[in-house]
Amino acid sequence: MIVLGLSSGTSADGIDVAAADLHLEGDLVRLTPLGHDTTPYSPGLRRAIRDALPPAATTMEAVCRIDTGVGQEFAEAARHGCEEFAGGRAALVASHGQTLFHWAEGSRVHGTLQLGQPAWIAEATGLPVVSDLRTADVAAGGQGAPLAALLDTLLLAGRTEPAAALNLGGIANVTVVRDGSPPQAFDTGPANALMDAAVHRVTGGRADVDSGGALARSGTPDADLLDHLLADPYYALAPPKSTGLERFGPAHLDAALRKVRVPSDADLLATLAELTAVTVADALRPFAVAEVAASGGGVRNPVLMERLAARLRPARLVTSNALGLDGDAKEAYLFALIGFLTWHGLAGSVPACTGARRAPVAGRLTPGTGPLRLPAPVTVAPRRLHVEAPGP
Repeated sequence: MIVLGLSSGTSADGIDVAAADLHLEGDLVRLTPLGHDTTPYSPGLRRAIRDALPPAATTMEAVCRIDTGVGQEFAEAARHGCEEFAGGRAALVASHGQTLFHWAEGSRVHGTLQLGQPAWIAEATGLPVVSDLRTADVAAGGQGAPLAALLDTLLLAGRTEPAAALNLGGIANVTVVRDGSPPQAFDTGPANALMDAAVHRVTGGRADVDSGGALARSGTPDADLLDHLLADPYYALAPPKSTGLERFGPAHLDAALRKVRVPSDADLLATLAELTAVTVADALRPFAVAEVAASGGGVRNPVLMERLAARLRPARLVTSNALGLDGDAKEAYLFALIGFLTWHGLAGSVPACTGARRAPVAGRLTPGTGPLRLPAPVTVAPRRLHVEAPGP
């Protein structure tokens, strides 16, 4: 079954599309990557999304416009992905949408909001769409995050050494798998979110990314600012836990810089790269992992990867490419997998990782242009995932 996965991370840069051919064989999932791409948001929609993110005030008119705009641009990305990577043979679309708010207070999540009306995707592709992938886990008492644990636990299953998967999006999350112990997963804190906010600040909005880590490379971490940022109580919370831009967005950085001497631009970026490296390494230290497989946009920042490698030693730092999945598309493949499991009546999250009371089937279904015919539910939950090499 060919499934398209669609996602956009907290940075709201654009829409990741990945096509996967998925098959169930008992407790094994076989995933063949068919291709992936990223489509930038239109400038107006990206600006509208960013203007609505916390702590900004917004209106219901703006929410409706964003929901419609994201749905329409996801729809076009899905239509293109279906033709380009699936030869028009996709059977299902799984859309994460764009997170606008993740309502977390301490260790508890009360709700989560992803926008991107799926009816536009169904209309453009003719395919059924699984969307709203986090809320069922939250309703069952979970964090609704990190959903990546579903893919990570299957991908890392069977290892004799403790291992972790690390996603470096706006927020960093980890999944830890150890033989004989339940898996654990949680958000460690900011990955790119504060660095991107800093670049926006120091360039007056002309840039949002420290391309190639150039600014951070020329600076030195500021000890006072780093200590102040590390004192945030989130880092001391026990997992499961999740967070977002509501906590670690531009306002968090602005508040810190009002209390601590503002360093040079280069030192500011070096400090924030070090913050991510320290908080990820501190979070993983109790698990004594032997290997960490990183993915997400932060992998393209060589300074961040160098600092992570140094802080994580003796654990080896690799990228998810070593596991067969392109790090830029891993989340889109994750959502394709969740949609596939939903289609077969199987759970889309891991309670040991999210804190949910049970493992609910994820999402809601929007029919395509034809009748909606679901297969008989599968009774054996997958425990392993194998990434297959695409055919010629």
